[in-house]
Amino acid sequence: MIILAVESSCDETAVAVVRDGRTVLSDAIASQADMHATYGGVVPEIASRKHVEAIAALADRALREAGIGKQDIDAVAVTYAPGLIGAVLVGVNFAKSVAYALKKPLIGVHHVRGHIAANYITHPDLEPPFVCLCVSGGNTMIVDVKSYTEMEILGATRDDAAGECFDKAARVLGIGYPGGAPMDKLAQGGDDTRYDLPRAHVAGAELDMSFSGLKTAVVNLVHNANQKGEALDLPGLAASFGAAVSDTLVPRTMAAARKCGYGKIAIAGGVAANSRLRADLERACAKSGDKLYLPALSLCGDNGAMIGCQGYYEYLAGKRDGMDLNAYATRDISKG
Repeated sequence: MIILAVESSCDETAVAVVRDGRTVLSDAIASQADMHATYGGVVPEIASRKHVEAIAALADRALREAGIGKQDIDAVAVTYAPGLIGAVLVGVNFAKSVAYALKKPLIGVHHVRGHIAANYITHPDLEPPFVCLCVSGGNTMIVDVKSYTEMEILGATRDDAAGECFDKAARVLGIGYPGGAPMDKLAQGGDDTRYDLPRAHVAGAELDMSFSGLKTAVVNLVHNANQKGEALDLPGLAASFGAAVSDTLVPRTMAAARKCGYGKIAIAGGVAANSRLRADLERACAKSGDKLYLPALSLCGDNGAMIGCQGYYEYLAGKRDGMDLNAYATRDISKG
């Protein structure tokens, strides 16, 4: 089965062609990161307009690179939630028009489910059930992946997403946007005990997280140093920040894994590319005996391939959407 998959939830426009859920025939991506770097973050209206400009040409490119024609498409999958509402609407409306014109099934895919599915592409042997840490610029949650289409949130951030904190920390340090990769690079060789940064706990919800205090602590630390004319140990600060994020995420993920008892843990989303987080999870799983699945770095960020993969399993589960499919800025992952 060949699926044309569309992703436009934030600042990457992506169209992919995926066969039978696990074989990626093409994955065309147009990033807007350089444009939004001027503003230190994504400007929703600009993102939406750029999706409109790029999406049709990307679809043609994806088909060309896959070596197939429009007549070979069996279904169309698209991210319909969550994300920047204007950006998501562009992808949804384009996918609906393609499905209508070709008279093919339309499949709405939850963006975070797509990130989880990126692991199926990297690891053909991976099958549910397993526990997945989903961590990106817009979402941070621990998910019980009971089946390909049945999922439950075990714990989540109460405020900021971890990826958003990386972006804000990088912005206040003046090292670029998006912040994940520059912060990771800066942290290499830094002393992760150099600065004492907070690790928040949510009373009565031990698997939930909070990152707003960490973000505020870094911003205040940098501003105070600037006001006093004091030099900061930037590699040490980046390393200390990465350690604080990992110390928040890893123990909760391991606790969720013990609770579920599947013996399998995966990670998904843009922050899954962070070297400190990956290394800490590898150490924790080596100690616990759980098998760890890490997505390829190329599949950690937003892409169409992951949407095509999850769309395949949604299709097998019987999901079909009509021309009334809408876009949503927020959506519970358990609702599909």
